[in-house]
Amino acid sequence: MINQDVLSQFDLFKGLPESLLKEIAAMGREVIIKKGEFVFREGEKADSLHFLINGSIALRVKLTSKPESVTVSFVSAPHQSFGWSGIVAPNHYTSSAECDEDSTLLIIPASPFMSLLEQNPESGFKVMQRVTEIIADRLRNSRQALLKTL
Repeated sequence: MINQDVLSQFDLFKGLPESLLKEIAAMGREVIIKKGEFVFREGEKADSLHFLINGSIALRVKLTSKPESVTVSFVSAPHQSFGWSGIVAPNHYTSSAECDEDSTLLIIPASPFMSLLEQNPESGFKVMQRVTEIIADRLRNSRQALLKTL
């Protein structure tokens, strides 16, 4: 379990009530993933939200026109989130997340997290607004990366 004070440093959770942070912290688990290992793969069922504590994660997509995957974004600054597909229907990862170096992650299961947000709609609205910002940013990055491959 991660400390709620550490959790409050993640952009997604800034400004949330301490009581809510405590509940979110209780449902999370910290994991270490080695360089070259996958956190998740494109197309898999998404059931978690991921947060970088330290390390570096490459987000990659497969193109039908190329044999290799294209890196569309890096998650390398502490306190960034990724794997938002876990809380956005249809709940399938839209990219693969591969460790560029040994990384420590916080993983929060999507179902209890979403239930908590539903019970706290004001905070849930703030979190989902931030999720849309992450999606928009990743879409911009993906578009730029894909245009470079053409």
